Amino acid sequence: MSLPDRLQGHKARRRELYERFGVLSNPFPASHQSMGNPRHPEAQDDDAEDRVVEFFRDEASQVVVIVGTQGVGKTNFLNHFEAEIGAALEAQDGYYVVRYLPDPEENFDGTTRRVIEELGRGHLDDLVSQLKKDQSHIEQARGHDMRSALWSIVKSDDEEIKQLMVEWLVGLRLLKVHRERLGVQFRLDTVESRTAALRDLAKVSGEAGVLRGIFLLLDEIEKHGDGVLGVRIMMRYLQALRAMIDALPRRLFLMIAVTPDALRRYSESYPALRSRLQYRLELTPLTGAKAARELAKFYLDEARIAAAREGEDSEEKPYILSSNEVTDCFEALEADVQRSGREGVTQREFLHELHQRAEEKLKRRKNSR
Repeated sequence: MSLPDRLQGHKARRRELYERFGVLSNPFPASHQSMGNPRHPEAQDDDAEDRVVEFFRDEASQVVVIVGTQGVGKTNFLNHFEAEIGAALEAQDGYYVVRYLPDPEENFDGTTRRVIEELGRGHLDDLVSQLKKDQSHIEQARGHDMRSALWSIVKSDDEEIKQLMVEWLVGLRLLKVHRERLGVQFRLDTVESRTAALRDLAKVSGEAGVLRGIFLLLDEIEKHGDGVLGVRIMMRYLQALRAMIDALPRRLFLMIAVTPDALRRYSESYPALRSRLQYRLELTPLTGAKAARELAKFYLDEARIAAAREGEDSEEKPYILSSNEVTDCFEALEADVQRSGREGVTQREFLHELHQRAEEKLKRRKNSR
């Protein structure tokens, strides 16, 4: 059968999947599917939620480190909390959620730039509106250029000057128009200068009541100093990360996902950062068939819930993989990892293997017709 013919049968396959198993697609994500997967709740989720609640209550900055080897669900954890925090903030003003995958570059510019871009023109409009009512908040800024820029945009009703302010904040080339209209003298072209500007902007915005919190979620920071980039690059990144944490003692919720090896390496190379990364939540591989069955059932049930949302009935049907088949899958993987000297089966490899077995089961039935 040609590929076009097979694609034409897509709707029929969805119908067959539902009629046989109560789902509309393979319930298990393949290893490359890192986004859009449901989160199987664990005790660590409750701990992280406690920190979020504490942050909402006190607005004192928080740093939560999600530690785990590759494949145990760190990205899934961040995806889940990004969605949960976003939902909680729908009725809240003054909060911003920034998800960033750091590039393996020599500095922290990408992260600070991303935060400032997320605040953007809308935040600047709100800030100017409040500063027109009470200009005393401007003096909370330490930097002379920041105070000059804020005074300039407050005194002007021209929308262009706000765009000039955004350009200056993200570190674009400083032109004559920026100097003349904003009264700034220096380009924000270093990590230190941009971090200081972010600190001032957050301080003034907080005092003016238009900024209550920034949620910054960083994934895969182990790219820094992994042997390819070198120690020098890693140190510059870590120093900038510490500078951001220290610059924002309030209104910053920082969640970092990192491997144990990278965290150990960072702590040894830069002890000054260690004390900022004390609150850690560890994600671990699957170490027993019971936990594996629970994870598989969670994905199977989530797939049925998704089918129900599309208007399908909820008639009871067998699971696409039985409990025994799930157990066999886990035990085979467990034997492989034990031979390789590793401890536990990662969620990623287990779910991928379940995905493959579910696909094979469907193919066998189709070929037997």
